[in-house]
Amino acid sequence: MYPAQTVPAVMAAQSRSLLFTSVGAVSIPWEIWFMVAGISICLVGGTWDVSWHRSIGRDTFWTPPHILIQTGALLVGIAGAYAILATTLAGPSPVRETSVRVLGLHAPGGAFIAVWGSLAMIASAPFDNWWHNAYGLDANFASPPHALLMLGYFATNIGAMTWTASVINRCKDVLQSRLVWLLLIVGSICVEILLIMIMPFFSRINMHTATCYLVVALSVPCTMIATGFGSRHKWGCTIVAAFYTGIGLGSEWLLPLVPAQPKLGPVYHNVTHLIPTELPLLLIVPAFVADLLLQRLAPRSSWIKAVGVGPAFVLSFLAVQWPFAYFLMSPASRNWIFGTAYFPYSDPAGFLYDPYEFEATEKLGTFLITLAVALVASIVTTRLGLAWGGWMRRVRR
Repeated sequence: MYPAQTVPAVMAAQSRSLLFTSVGAVSIPWEIWFMVAGISICLVGGTWDVSWHRSIGRDTFWTPPHILIQTGALLVGIAGAYAILATTLAGPSPVRETSVRVLGLHAPGGAFIAVWGSLAMIASAPFDNWWHNAYGLDANFASPPHALLMLGYFATNIGAMTWTASVINRCKDVLQSRLVWLLLIVGSICVEILLIMIMPFFSRINMHTATCYLVVALSVPCTMIATGFGSRHKWGCTIVAAFYTGIGLGSEWLLPLVPAQPKLGPVYHNVTHLIPTELPLLLIVPAFVADLLLQRLAPRSSWIKAVGVGPAFVLSFLAVQWPFAYFLMSPASRNWIFGTAYFPYSDPAGFLYDPYEFEATEKLGTFLITLAVALVASIVTTRLGLAWGGWMRRVRR
């Protein structure tokens, strides 16, 4: 009797484990969908908020963009917190085996990162309200509460990418393909966040300075190449750049359809609708070049890849953005497609400076030195991106 009773019990346990594994292998966890949805809502809210400040000013904390940002942060936090509680309380299980332990709690590593980011974003709200009350309703964008918000938002993206990558590495076929696309989407949002943070450095009046290309070299290759390389997609970087371009064009073309009027002063322009940010950078070209070189250099070491891809990224970007900047300064670009006729209400463009005249290019020696620094920086950031992407190829928890 004992063997007859023991064998079915073991088989039942094995069946439950295999069933759990099977279910996990054919479906994307709803928590990941929640995170991606929350991150996307934050992106919409953040883009809207930048436009709100440029068109209306910060009249109150309770603006629709602020509410949207905090709603997205809550969705990310709920998804991560549920994963932590469910995994911790589940006891020994296949889920526990693919989790990490932090302060006695168990969950996928990405869930912990995302929850931290969500809490930082939520904490930035009262901090931001106090800051504006203390230092002005429309104080400088580069303020400590805004930095906390952006850092938290970036962390939620890193958390979602980490969690998604860990599931990718434990599945295959159709599910893996779907998760790769989610990873690429979140990576493109990361690129968008970084470029929003450094927006003043690459405005069109600065596109004929070497500093513009140095800033791009310091910020873009790491995240873009990490996502593209980590996804294992043949054209990962190009897809990330395409999503980034689509996001930028969407805001460029849709936001001006919404009526708006300034509520703060001084008002230099008669704004009647939301003012978008400038046209997205032509990153699609250097991203395509990066993908081609990554394919060609696939057997080589990471440092060889970095030395080849990084400078090629910067130089190809310079080759397309520099001449395109001439067009952006011309009357032909002053329409709803390219949006170079839009100016924030508080921008003294046309009054204190000519918005269609480039900032003076650095002296030749300074220009060449700065460009050389950009090339070296691109090697370092590309190498960091490859290391990050390689880690995402291996992470399983």
